[in-house]
Amino acid sequence: MFPGPALRLLARLDRRLIWRLPAVGNKVFPTFDDGPDPQVTPWVLDTLAAHGAQATFFCTGRQAERHPALMDRIRREGHAVGHHTWSHADGWRTSTRAWQRDVLRAAGHIGGELFRPPYGHLPLGQTRPLCKRFRVVMWDVMGYDFKPGRSGEACARHVLGQVRPGSIIVLHDNAKSATCLRGALPTILAGLRTKGLQPAPLDDGVTDRSQR
Repeated sequence: MFPGPALRLLARLDRRLIWRLPAVGNKVFPTFDDGPDPQVTPWVLDTLAAHGAQATFFCTGRQAERHPALMDRIRREGHAVGHHTWSHADGWRTSTRAWQRDVLRAAGHIGGELFRPPYGHLPLGQTRPLCKRFRVVMWDVMGYDFKPGRSGEACARHVLGQVRPGSIIVLHDNAKSATCLRGALPTILAGLRTKGLQPAPLDDGVTDRSQR
């Protein structure tokens, strides 16, 4: 994952990618990568519902195929869905042709235009063709819930310290991040409410291709 200063530099250099959204009103955009996971995603959905919050789930095609009922529930409860390649393929460690196949397979299964590359890694030369076909969503706030030993308290404190109107927040609904996420998410959602910020799905903010 890109560190904060590098991410901000990339955001300035390449505005075709969506790093955050214009600060219109009080919306922020929590996102969850790598699911759906039957041990984690239902709890995430329950927690979002308890706080009156909505989000976006960037799902791998492989997990979506395995858990269609969870995909249905995500959509039924008003959350946005994007795709995250089929197998969580790393664009810097996979041949361009194989990576393209992985992306298109997931897009064909999940549908929609929202796409996030795993690790934020795009193969050289792929930004332009991807942005013609998809709304490529990056982030400006990373929770780092996947880091070994990271506490929920530390994750929540970091997210709430960085977030601002229009922010795109990355968390993960997978087994690796589950312990940290369970400690962090309720605190994050309560903290956003205290700040007067409303968690919303990305399709509330990404309305047309001019925002790429």
